[in-house]
Amino acid sequence: MPSPYRAIFAAPGSRSFSAAGLIGRMPLSMVGVGILTMISQLTGRYSLAGALTATLALSAAAIGPQVSRLVDQYGQRRVLRPASLLAAVAVAGLLLCAANNAPDWTLFVFSALAGCVPSVGSMIRARWTAIYRDSPRELHTAYSLESVLDEVCFIFGPILAIGLSTTWFPEAGPLVAGVFLLVGVWWLTAQRTTEPVPHPRGADTDRTSALRSPGLQVLMATFVATGAIFGSIDVVTLAFAEERGHKAAASFILAVWAVGSCLAGIVFGLLHLKGKAERRWVLGICAMAVSMIPLLLAGNLPFLAVALFVSGLAIAPTMITTMALIEAHVPRAKLTEGMTWISTGLAVGVALGSSVAGWVIDAAGAKTGYVVSISAGAAAAAVAFAGYRRLTRSAQGEEPSNDGYDGDSRDERDKDRRVA
Repeated sequence: MPSPYRAIFAAPGSRSFSAAGLIGRMPLSMVGVGILTMISQLTGRYSLAGALTATLALSAAAIGPQVSRLVDQYGQRRVLRPASLLAAVAVAGLLLCAANNAPDWTLFVFSALAGCVPSVGSMIRARWTAIYRDSPRELHTAYSLESVLDEVCFIFGPILAIGLSTTWFPEAGPLVAGVFLLVGVWWLTAQRTTEPVPHPRGADTDRTSALRSPGLQVLMATFVATGAIFGSIDVVTLAFAEERGHKAAASFILAVWAVGSCLAGIVFGLLHLKGKAERRWVLGICAMAVSMIPLLLAGNLPFLAVALFVSGLAIAPTMITTMALIEAHVPRAKLTEGMTWISTGLAVGVALGSSVAGWVIDAAGAKTGYVVSISAGAAAAAVAFAGYRRLTRSAQGEEPSNDGYDGDSRDERDKDRRVA
């Protein structure tokens, strides 16, 4: 039986835009942890490092959906190049200010400006959707591949960022991330044949945001709490490793966490699951929440690595299901914006999680910081349960961007909606 992953690359241009997307999304896992490492190396202040990461994440949360909305209207090339250039210039300004002991407020200004970095992963998923819109099975595999590649970035990104900043010079991690962004975006936008057709806003066009979708609102709210898990674990793991005299080991421990998610995503992409995706999504959120508990019991780095590997097994399948739900609930002309709102929710959560974790670490030590991760997991599960019925009912009366998702047929989904 041929691999479904090999089959999706039969589409012309798919290998090239996927490779460009892999490079362009590396900053997703490098910039935040790179800033954390840089500031902690230069000042030793985890609270400042967490606050700067939070500023970057909140700025990306505010600007990112607007960038993607412009992409839906005018196309990827016209929007992504200037946005990426501005983000790279802002990162350069941040590094210069940090290296020259500039006042803290200058660091916050450049961190905020760097938030215009585009959601490259959403751009790649939009290209896959344009190719396989009428092939649900292939689209499921493509979404699975993208989640796996996200995890590949989270495996190698922290290793590069922390490794460069600790062994070369403190600003090296964010600097290399900026180079990756420019190279990836320029390569991606040079590929015009696979670029999704833009949907200009006319006088008779719906100008409302994709966030008007009740289903998308539930997904985004849940992923604010999920992002707090991610943000807190990054900060706490770095501090935990430093307390034990092995700060550079944090990159490898975070990579183990991503390996667990990567392996789960590969297997999930090979499956052809039936039933309601909403139920699998809630189960995935709950699994992530429960997997946070062992982190508080970690007394050494090997135990922590094992605990994070297990917790990572729930991440990619949940993200894959999330993208399938977005593709089913958001109108086609707003798909890129809809996907970016999930990144926005994650960014807000990362900001909250990293900030709170930084304060807890400074006040009570690194291990106590995992209480923030556990609390965020509990909050994610609570929001998912509270919004479940709204999520399953929100598709009624909406025009989805595809006639099938997650392997379900049109008849199966219509039956599910009538039952709901």
